[in-house]
Amino acid sequence: MQLSQFVHDKHHVQKEGKKDRRFQNRLVIILFLLPALVLFLLFVIYPIFRSVYYSMYDWKGFGPAVDYVGLGNYKKIFGDEVFIKSIKNVLLIIILSLGLQLPMALILAVLVGRDLPGRSFFRTVFFLPYVLSEVNTGIMWMLLYNADPERGFFNAILVSLGLQPVAWLADMNVVIYAVFITLTWKYFGFHMLLYLTGLQNIPREIEEAARIDGANAFQNFFHITLPLLGSTIKTSVYMSVLGSIQQFVLIWIMTRGGPVNASETMATYMYRFGFVRFQLGYGAAVAIIMFLICMIFSLFYQALTRKPDYLSGL
Repeated sequence: MQLSQFVHDKHHVQKEGKKDRRFQNRLVIILFLLPALVLFLLFVIYPIFRSVYYSMYDWKGFGPAVDYVGLGNYKKIFGDEVFIKSIKNVLLIIILSLGLQLPMALILAVLVGRDLPGRSFFRTVFFLPYVLSEVNTGIMWMLLYNADPERGFFNAILVSLGLQPVAWLADMNVVIYAVFITLTWKYFGFHMLLYLTGLQNIPREIEEAARIDGANAFQNFFHITLPLLGSTIKTSVYMSVLGSIQQFVLIWIMTRGGPVNASETMATYMYRFGFVRFQLGYGAAVAIIMFLICMIFSLFYQALTRKPDYLSGL
């Protein structure tokens, strides 16, 4: 009887000890997460709700918001042709990025990532533009796009070939493509580095086995390399789309959304009304629309691409 009681008491003590350890572990986790949680609530969640509040008012940024307009700012935004134009420009940048920039980065990553002589040099050269600040990049490309053939590099080449100079940043039909070339030059190396990292995780034995079985270079790429790079490509596409939606600095430095709103994006549109014209309530509504677009895209994209990775199985 005493032995069974002793065993029961010992089991009870061990059970209580496990509960205390679990509680202590949870308490430690909470204490470590608490500072980050406070910062997240203070600098992310609170500004979002505050922006939603101000978007309901015709607020100029001075004094309390008292001129309540409800959803009037949102109705005005979607009735503005300039905002619709900014959405079209963003979609065009996304299409060009997914159709040209990322495939070129992938192809070059495959070439540079293999036994190419001087591959370390090429990696550095292509990644170097990403290190430069967007302000420096914008100013540098403004000089290259100068309409004066004596000052602009590209127009000097055209004139030397007997062609007419092009007003790269002043022509409504050309400016958005000129800006895209600058964006490609700036972020090309970043996406290439992502693909290079993904290529390093692919076992070389798989490709060698395919070559032994008779697969040529194209079959190897499309049936082995490309599927195994699936998770890396998903990440690259995701970051490219979100970056295109939020693109601001380069465009504002180079064109300020001009000429005649030809290169306007949602971010430059928001900045123009919020911080240039001091219509902060209207600008807050634009920011909320951008936030919702990014969030909806993120949720749908994660749902559509939720497939197991070939290498990790996750």
